[in-house]
Amino acid sequence: MARGAATRRYAKALFALAQEEGRVDGVRQELERMQGLLEEHVELHDVLFQPLHPSEQRRAVLMGVAERLASSPLLRHFYEFLIDRRRLVDLDAIAREYDRLADAEAGVTQARVRSAAPLREEQLARLRAALSTHVGRDVSLEVEVDPELIGGVVAQVGDLVFDGSLRTQLAQLRASLVRE
Repeated sequence: MARGAATRRYAKALFALAQEEGRVDGVRQELERMQGLLEEHVELHDVLFQPLHPSEQRRAVLMGVAERLASSPLLRHFYEFLIDRRRLVDLDAIAREYDRLADAEAGVTQARVRSAAPLREEQLARLRAALSTHVGRDVSLEVEVDPELIGGVVAQVGDLVFDGSLRTQLAQLRASLVRE
């Protein structure tokens, strides 16, 4: 089975179980805590994700971490399942797909935003409102600073791209001057 299809299936299964328990947001927060810890502690990440460590050792370490994070029994069993299926390496992709499913259920669409410089809160609020109006749904922003843009913002909501970058505006100006 293709890796992407597997991650979607595992995320959907976890999402369905979280829905049954009425804990969609709680499970999302638990996944975020685990992801943050793994990003912060490279050694822990290496122990869990490198196959040179026996699965029983990885299971013990992961269960210890899950216990310290006060993870729910649902996620503890899910982590064990991923270890058994040798899919723990897909945890990041599964968490992203879970987020997408939770957002879709809540009527929220994810927008990726690249800007030349960090955006202030009021700029983010205006951008969120404009994108929400345009797509007809609430929008959650994932913002990334990209100095190659020179200036402006590029926002992507699904397949729609809104390019307000200085580079694009200059290219359009050049094209209109060449035509005249």
